[in-house]
Amino acid sequence: MKILIDERGKKYLITENSEFHSDLGIISKEDIANAEAGVSLKTHLDKEFKVIKPNVNDYIDLMDRRCSILIQKDIGTVIAQTGIGSGSKIIDAGTGAGAIALNFGNIVGNSGHVYSYEIREDFAEVAKKNVMSFGLENIIEIKNKDIKEGIDENNIDLVFLDLIKPYEIFEDVYECLNLGGYLAVYAPYIDQIETSYKIAKKINFVNLNIIETLERGIEVRNQGTRPKTRMVGHSGYLLFGRKL
Repeated sequence: MKILIDERGKKYLITENSEFHSDLGIISKEDIANAEAGVSLKTHLDKEFKVIKPNVNDYIDLMDRRCSILIQKDIGTVIAQTGIGSGSKIIDAGTGAGAIALNFGNIVGNSGHVYSYEIREDFAEVAKKNVMSFGLENIIEIKNKDIKEGIDENNIDLVFLDLIKPYEIFEDVYECLNLGGYLAVYAPYIDQIETSYKIAKKINFVNLNIIETLERGIEVRNQGTRPKTRMVGHSGYLLFGRKL
């Protein structure tokens, strides 16, 4: 898999068996196939494109979605709060297009594993295609199954839930986690996260913590530096708990 970046900074996901077309011109199938990451290619209009190997963020920007996905500020908070790393075993429920599963798989590596549950068959198929295209099919398993019917795995380090009523399976989550393992919940509405907190506490999850991550960029201009007028505000609440 390769990505082309044009002179405007626009990215294009390309395959080696087809000619590339854009408003800046055409690059031949042969040039695409022979191009290595780090080189530049020119179109028939003499416009330059850089060839790079995509990282997980590049790929998620361009992959097939068909649904909303978690954004970077929330994904990063989950990763930072739970301390997952190489070799971790993770369950993800509410796969969608597979954005957070891809981030998890990219982190746990070949010695870890991600089991991602998705109740909708169409979303599961999209996620499988995205996982295979990025080359993580040996690390990430997409399961077209309602996780409320039962969790198949055990000895898990993190269970991440992006569900309408995540608290309905907290007992099963507690049972499948390792001692020291984490529950993480994403919910857009305050009543969802409040109910999740109360039920998690009853089930004996500890170190319970609710976070809302806000992101504000800084712009640098000749006349001065200041926060950007627009910011990435509320997207969802994140609840974390630990089995100890």
